[in-house]
Amino acid sequence: MPTASDIMHPGAQCIGEDESLFQAAQMMRDLDVGSLPICGQDDRLHGILTDRDIVLRCCAQGRDPAQVRAGEMAQGAPHWVDARSDVDRVLTMMEEHRIRRMPVIADHRLVGMISEADLAQHLGDDQLAHFVETICAGK
Repeated sequence: MPTASDIMHPGAQCIGEDESLFQAAQMMRDLDVGSLPICGQDDRLHGILTDRDIVLRCCAQGRDPAQVRAGEMAQGAPHWVDARSDVDRVLTMMEEHRIRRMPVIADHRLVGMISEADLAQHLGDDQLAHFVETICAGK
């Protein structure tokens, strides 16, 4: 059975917790991604920042993205999977927590991300349909 490391997009780049949401938005644009892991000065995963977070939790509230730090968007402990986890475990975690992007950790460091697009490339039609239904419908 494939593992998280088999289906992940390797080499995920972090936004530093002290960097601005404006910098995060530029980074998302340049990398053509919709989310970034937030990493602290300890080089550990502190959260995930999405383009939706920037719009709804910053811009829509009248805040200046150049003044808001990425670390302010990190809420609670982030969910992640070990690189050796099998795909069933990845799906269970993503469905259970209604997560569309899952960080992959190896040796206590971020090594990649698994997105819906990665799942679409590696899952059968039935598994993918169940995932989408669960995430989108909240079942």
